[in-house]
Amino acid sequence: MTSPYVMRPAELSDYDALRAMAVESGAGFTSLPVDEEILRNRLLKSVDSFAGRLETPEYGKYLMMLENTETGEIGGCSAVKAGVGVKSPFFNYRIITLAQASQEADRRFDMDALILTNEFVGCTEVGTLFLRPEHRGAGVGRLLAQSRYLLINTKPEWFGEKVIAELRGVVSHDGDTPFWECLGRHFFRMSFTEADYLSATTDNQFILDLMPKYPIYVDLLPNEAREVIGRCHVDGVPAYKLLEWEGFNFENVVDIFDGGPIMQVSQSHLRTVRESKVMELEVGAATGSTGIAARTDLHDYRACLIEGAVIGEKRFMTTQDTLDKLKLKRGDKARIWLRS
Repeated sequence: MTSPYVMRPAELSDYDALRAMAVESGAGFTSLPVDEEILRNRLLKSVDSFAGRLETPEYGKYLMMLENTETGEIGGCSAVKAGVGVKSPFFNYRIITLAQASQEADRRFDMDALILTNEFVGCTEVGTLFLRPEHRGAGVGRLLAQSRYLLINTKPEWFGEKVIAELRGVVSHDGDTPFWECLGRHFFRMSFTEADYLSATTDNQFILDLMPKYPIYVDLLPNEAREVIGRCHVDGVPAYKLLEWEGFNFENVVDIFDGGPIMQVSQSHLRTVRESKVMELEVGAATGSTGIAARTDLHDYRACLIEGAVIGEKRFMTTQDTLDKLKLKRGDKARIWLRS
């Protein structure tokens, strides 16, 4: 069955749909704030990034929209930031283990502590993954996620050797954030929403100014804060599992506001890229294999779900509709990942 969905570069005309998704995403979804200036600037930056108009493409920000080509509806979005932590710090907490020992007291035990770090300078970040409920199912979530890795592979030298993904931490429907209320609020003297907004609109100097300069012992935090460190929002569990499947690992780094996990992987270890290959497209009636196909050029990047059959080693037969979604013609090449 042919899917009507395609991932394409965001356009300035997508503002209304992007804002609607920002509202739907709820509290704590930092990368989709309900703020007109921020959202419009992100659209502008993405358009310029895809068009190759940036003097430093290594800092490009690529926002993609999931479009139903039959109805024109926007069903979701996802994004890639080529390089983070350069123009403004990308602060996180690293969880370290401190050994405590005393011969006189006959005591030996370990204690966890949080230290402020800015260790992801120049890394690529994948995020802003949001899929509207009515568009979920039939592999669309995978398309939303995996199209980002195929995008990175169109110009790997423009992206970081390490790829990270920041998952939303535990935040209630009403915006209650246990980690922030028990820790961050004491140092910033502001609400989670205010800090989240400042993080999205400033160079993050306020974090360096106000954050504690010394390790924070986890055992000194209230239970409700300790319990959510490194845990993701319930809506983010499927994304967490997809990241693990892709090769991402949680290596004891968490968000400073909500305590959510930061996942990381080497670009060369991305499973979607390793398992994909560039193939020539043929048109015809064929079934047997399903997966994702993407254009190999960044400027006109598009990706969609694909069904067809492998012919020999270098060709893939699929429908004309699939080629139309990718804006390719018979004989053109695409990078194809197939389910095993």
